[in-house]
Amino acid sequence: MAYGYMIGSIPITTVQRLPSYLRVAREMRRQGREVVSSNRLGELLGLEAVQVRKDFGFIGITGLPKSGYQVEELVLAMEHCLCWNRVRDAVLVGVGHLGTALLGYRGFSAHGLGICAAFDIDPALAGKVVGGITVSPMDDLEPALRRLEVPMAILTVAPEAAQEVALRLARAGIEGIWNFTGCPLNLPPQVIVQDQDIAIGLAVLSAKLSARDRQGAAIPRGDVPD
Repeated sequence: MAYGYMIGSIPITTVQRLPSYLRVAREMRRQGREVVSSNRLGELLGLEAVQVRKDFGFIGITGLPKSGYQVEELVLAMEHCLCWNRVRDAVLVGVGHLGTALLGYRGFSAHGLGICAAFDIDPALAGKVVGGITVSPMDDLEPALRRLEVPMAILTVAPEAAQEVALRLARAGIEGIWNFTGCPLNLPPQVIVQDQDIAIGLAVLSAKLSARDRQGAAIPRGDVPD
């Protein structure tokens, strides 16, 4: 099982598109729609219909000629592929500004994630309730992980503390780390790390804006749709 260009037998680019497909399909199900075509999904998401069909083929879904895909089947297949059909518990380590914001986010359950505990090194935070979760001191980290048996951790500590805390998580049995620290982690190969680097997203946005301006394609302010 590789985590470069493929995740198992599915291209990583397909996995990255699945949440967008699922968002649209869930809304269609909410509206009572039963069937949708690859052309319509492509129009809504800015994709070619052939790309939509390829992506669904990777998760074992085929449409019916001249009618399209069953919306309910699409939703169930994508939720199963992403493991979003069940809630997987995680702990959050680092209750600063970003950690506090993540604890307050109510959309994680729709994506199969539930934060069940939070930890921080600041003694002043111990015992405080943030986003409905009571913050525990870092001294309680390993005993709590052994008790909770959670597979995943969200890491939002300061970059200089990231490696040390990540090693503690790995030694305590954490199997996957969602890393928001911007610091590369050196961990045993059995621990899967997903880096969420805000600087990378900002760099891409800035580069796109610069490229557009160089091409003289800036949209006049009055032409921006409401």
